[in-house]
This record gives sequence, structure tokens and C-alpha cells, in this order.
Amino acid sequence: MPPKIEKELLNVVDRASSDDEGGGQTVAAKKASSIRNQPPLPDISRPELPRSSRAITPPILPSNETLESRSFWKAGNYVAGPSSKHPLLQGSLEHARVHPKFLHSNATSHKWAFGAIAELMDNAVDEIQHGATFIKVDKIDVMKDNSPGPALLFLDDGGGMDPALIRKCMSLGYSSKKSNTTIGQYGNGFKTSTMRLGADAIVFSRSNRGSKATQSVGLLSYTFLRRTGQDDVIVPMIDFDISGHWAEPMIYSSHDDWSSNLKTILEWSPFSSKEELLLQFDDIGQHGTKIIIYNLWLNDEGIYELAFDDDDEDIQLRDEALHGATGIRKTTVELQSHISYRIRYSLRAYASMLYLRKFNNFQIILRGKPVQQFNIADELQYPNIVTYKPQVAAGSKECSVETTIGFIKEAPIRVSGFNVYHKNRLIRPFWKVTSDGSIIGNGVVGVLEADFIEPAHDKQDFERSSLFVRLENRLKQMVHDYWKTHCHLVGYQTPGFAAKMKRQLSASQHNRTNLQAESDEPSIIHIPAKGELGLRDEQPGVGVPNDVVSVDGLASISDDQLCEENIQLFMRCEEKARKESELKQTILELEKGLEDMRQKCARLSSLLEGKRKQVS
Repeated sequence: MPPKIEKELLNVVDRASSDDEGGGQTVAAKKASSIRNQPPLPDISRPELPRSSRAITPPILPSNETLESRSFWKAGNYVAGPSSKHPLLQGSLEHARVHPKFLHSNATSHKWAFGAIAELMDNAVDEIQHGATFIKVDKIDVMKDNSPGPALLFLDDGGGMDPALIRKCMSLGYSSKKSNTTIGQYGNGFKTSTMRLGADAIVFSRSNRGSKATQSVGLLSYTFLRRTGQDDVIVPMIDFDISGHWAEPMIYSSHDDWSSNLKTILEWSPFSSKEELLLQFDDIGQHGTKIIIYNLWLNDEGIYELAFDDDDEDIQLRDEALHGATGIRKTTVELQSHISYRIRYSLRAYASMLYLRKFNNFQIILRGKPVQQFNIADELQYPNIVTYKPQVAAGSKECSVETTIGFIKEAPIRVSGFNVYHKNRLIRPFWKVTSDGSIIGNGVVGVLEADFIEPAHDKQDFERSSLFVRLENRLKQMVHDYWKTHCHLVGYQTPGFAAKMKRQLSASQHNRTNLQAESDEPSIIHIPAKGELGLRDEQPGVGVPNDVVSVDGLASISDDQLCEENIQLFMRCEEKARKESELKQTILELEKGLEDMRQKCARLSSLLEGKRKQVS
């Protein structure tokens, strides 16, 4: 007899939705039976993405799919069919149900696809305490209805999930992570992240707890729920006891229920047989978790949102990468090559900064190559460490935060801002706290770990609390204080420099007669070198061409002349700004024209491919 587990413990069916315990449901016997005899519907087929040097061909969608249903931001706009819910059995209790559309609306909390990928990385990092040594992120090809398509693979060697834990993982709002060091806390990350990246996800997990070894498979399929007209979130799952020499099915109610779950998984996943499904555990090892996300979302042009072929060692955001491809000025090219810009579209760049402290025995392996961790604090010149003690609520433990601040080395001067981490995880990269248009803070970068404020659910920002507002004001003050004492080191005028020069000129004019009477040769007044005062050629102000200037030369410059020279410089700056604005407008118009041509090419390619299929 195969070992069994108490039905009440694992057969979690139709759970109520709440913030505390979550509302996702695993598949019940009557749920699975309602779709058991339905004919299989064709899944979405997608050709391999071409390399960037070739024309990008949109995937050919099956007749029962539209671009709207495959674009993430429009995928929730479908008409729900009639309810497939069976009438309640006599004596059963009514409960709150979660409609499949909630999976999509819940995933929209991730505005940025890389934020969703980071959530899945966080789950593996949290498993370091259970022995995890790596997280692999890769692109694989899966087959569905004899059509290949790209899929995302996440594989770690953490502790894995037993049957109870995998059900909690795939429920809504449940989290067992209460440690001060773990990143996840809301119990929502797996659902939002997988559904943000693709329409479907299948999870394989193997666990050894005590004397029992198990392996489980769970399917979270938006395609299945939508096409079968479900009005409740159904998650088919099967479990195996592998404590012996073979994988023994774990039966909780009846063998028919277990078989119904298996049939649903095989029908809606890329794997067509039980043997092929079990082969997916071969690369997991004794314990760990493997997630495959398929039916990846398309952008508004009908092309995959993620680009895999532009760089064989990276995964890129296609729209962000194309957006930066039209830069022509040298300063623009320098800015786009800096990590502060590359993290917008390069997963390798983003993952390198994602965690503040370097791991001792853990690696992020992206497309077969380890990611080299990068701490921006190591790239600062003239660094200062500023201690900040936030005013936490009464009764809370007092804390102090050390902020490293300095000028970024060998980077465009427009790179600035604070990189704010929470529990070792990057939340806000290059957060600019100074006003736009002000030179104060140009090139100033800071790093801090703010565990005293709470991140938002997508972990891309912080909750707008009073603690956050006070932190923002303190960081502004840090920038101003640092700028006042250090800006001359990189060639800027220190605040109040113009007034100081005017006082020196007035004093030199007043003493001119006395100085000439005492000596036949002109006296010399030493003015600090250009680097000491921090003058920049492009900054409007008074230029000092040499290290020494004669009193006669100083006396010959009147206040009116200085004002006139400044006016001329400002006029030249305004003219330069006007020309720059015109050039930017021209670039925007060219980009728009290029974008229109891309869309036309994509539509023509799709139409041509459709005609070819009709002919064949």
C-alpha cells in the first residue's frame, strides 16, 4: 500500500481568499472531472526568436488566439464563460472564490518584467539557509502541439517543497517566511512573478524531510483556466513518494482523482506523458525546485517581450534595448554603456547589483555563465560614510544606517542617485533626490541598506510612510553637505565662489595705489589653481587663466564687465540648449518614423506567413 497523508492536511480545496491565509485552490476531484472529457485545445505555438541582425517575425497565433490575449497588459480583457461550478453538495459551506482574472490583475503589480524575475531569484536566495548553492536562469525550448517555443527556466538546489509546502506556495497570500533575513514576506511573489512573465507555469519540487522523500508537480495555467471557462482558480497537482526504489503516487482521496490531476497537467503542459514529466526531476538532484514558465507574453507589436538572441549570455528587455539604440551623441553613448542605464534592459547587469553583499557559497548562473556581483560603493572616489539614525516608532528597536556617498568614477556626469537596499535586496536603484536641472549632486552616488522601512509588494519601491519621507529629506541634506565640501575636487565651483571673487576684486582695487607706491614692479596676488577652486570651462562664471594674476589685471575688470561677460555666457548656453532641444525633437521624430516602419514590417511579415500557410 502506498503511504498516505491525512486528507485534511493536503487536499486543500476551495480555500477562502484573505490577506492572511490566501485564496488559491488546488484541484478537487469534481473540478478535475468537469474538464476530464473535454477535447484538448491547441496551445499557443511560437517560432524561435530570430537574431537581431535579421528581421523579427511575430509568432503565428492559432485561430482561437488573438494578439490581445497574448499581450500581458490586455490578457485580462476576456469575457468569462458560463460557470462550470457544480452545485454545492448538501451540507457544504459557501466560501469566497477567486476568479482566474484575479491572477492577471494581481500580476499587474509588476510593471517591470525584471522585477518579476527578481522575485523568483529571491526565493532561491532565501533557500541559502536550507543549503542552496545556486539559482540557474535560462531560456529553453519547449514543444507543444509539435510547435517549438521559448520558455524561462528557474532551477535551484534549495530544500525543495513537500506536498504541503507546494500547496501553500501556489495559494494566494500565504507565507511561512518570518525570518528577519528572508526577503519574501507577503506570500504573493510566486503567483505575481510567474503570471507576469508568461501565461503558464509548471513547478517541479523534490524534498527530503525527516525519513520521507517526496517529489511534487503543480501547474498554474492561465491558458487552461481561460479556455475552459473556469470561474475559480484550479491548480492541478500530483505527488510521489520516492523514499523507496521507485516513484509511488501519493493518493489522498481516490486513484481516479490522482489520474484526473495527471491528465490535466499533461494536457495543458509541454509534457505529453507521465514518463516525460518524471524526466524533469533528473537535473534537480536530491532536493530543489524547478520552474518552467511558458507561453511567454508578447509586446504590443506581437513580438516576445523578452529578447534571448541579442546576447547568448543575457536576457534582455526588447523595448528598453531598442529605445536606447538610436543615441548618436558621445555623451549619450557613454551614459547608455554605464550600468545605471544597462540595468533597465540587461538582466545580467541588473542581477549583478541585485544583492548588496557578495555571496560566499551561492551563485546566480544566467544562461550558463555565473553573474559577477557588483557593488557600486567600490566605484566611488572621495567616499564618505554618513551615519543616519531614523526616528522609529516608540517601542521599536533603535537602529543606525550607514550611507556610503561619493563621486562615481569614470562615468557620465549625469549618473547620480542613491541605491537603496532592503535586507540585502536592491529596491530603488540610482534614486535621484535632488531637483532636476540643478548641478548640485551631479555624479554623486550613494549606497545604503534601509531595513527600517517596508518595500512595496513588487519590491521596486518603498511604501510612502513618514519614515520614508524623513529618509528622503535626510538624503537630500547629505547630497548638499557632500557637494559643498567636495565638488571642487571634480572641477565644480564651490557654493558662494562668485561672491568671494567679487570681494577679492574689490579689495584689490582699494589697495592698488598703496601696492604700487611701495614697489616699482607690479605686486603679485596668488589665486588658487584652477583645480583648487573647481572652475569648469562649461560653467558660466569668472575664468582664471593662470595661477597668478597681476593687480593691474584685477583692477582693470569692473563689475559691469563681469556682468556683461556672464550675460554673454548665459546667452550662449541658452542658444546651445535651444539647438540641443531641436536635435532631440528631430531624434524623436526619426524614432517615431522608425517605430512605424517596424510595426508595418511586423504586420506584413505576419500577413505573408499566413498567406504561405494557406497556399501550403
